[in-house]
Amino acid sequence: MNGVIDWFRSSEHWHGDYGVPVLLGQHVLLTLTSVLIAIAVGFPLALWLGHRHRGGILVINLTNIGRAVPIVALLALFSLSVFGNSYLGPYGRSGLATLVTLALFALPPIVTATYTAMIEVDPDVVEAARGMGMSETTLLRRVELPLAAPLIVSGLRLAFVQVWATATIAALVAGPGLGNIITRGYANNQTAEVVSGSLIVAFFALLMEIGFLGLQRAVDPRPRVTV
Repeated sequence: MNGVIDWFRSSEHWHGDYGVPVLLGQHVLLTLTSVLIAIAVGFPLALWLGHRHRGGILVINLTNIGRAVPIVALLALFSLSVFGNSYLGPYGRSGLATLVTLALFALPPIVTATYTAMIEVDPDVVEAARGMGMSETTLLRRVELPLAAPLIVSGLRLAFVQVWATATIAALVAGPGLGNIITRGYANNQTAEVVSGSLIVAFFALLMEIGFLGLQRAVDPRPRVTV
């Protein structure tokens, strides 16, 4: 425990290219980019399939295939393929491989939550909106999406927290982020450094969890009951 406290107190861990602030910024960028890629691919598809009540189960099963493969093995596979030969500035030497791996990891919770949220919208409300003459696009935007928002945000929360914690593996292929603290500590047999890096990752994952729970509550259109 004293070793961990000493690690946090040491100024050398808070300055330079491998200081906590720089690595934290890299980790945020890596996580944000990966999840945004997954959102761009999975969200519109799941949203429309949920609206149409068709094909969602097939898409969910397809996106879940990646979960059957260990994430480290997936990263190694992509790093040894054509993806591994691409240097993407702040994302590192195997930046494309890392982004693709993490984006695939983020897809299942986003697709599953979005599709499930859409099909669980009260059908009576949907039919009433159609009876008022709403177009399918207006119905989706003004009725279904607001009602589905809490569960969709729940899927985003799961995706962001999972990718944040998993993005530490980027350090295994000379990538950026907080994983470098953990791998450096392991390589130097410094338990305090491994624990310190893990605590930093866990702390910000907890903050992210709390933030998304607040957002999930904020977008819930249901009236709050006060006692």
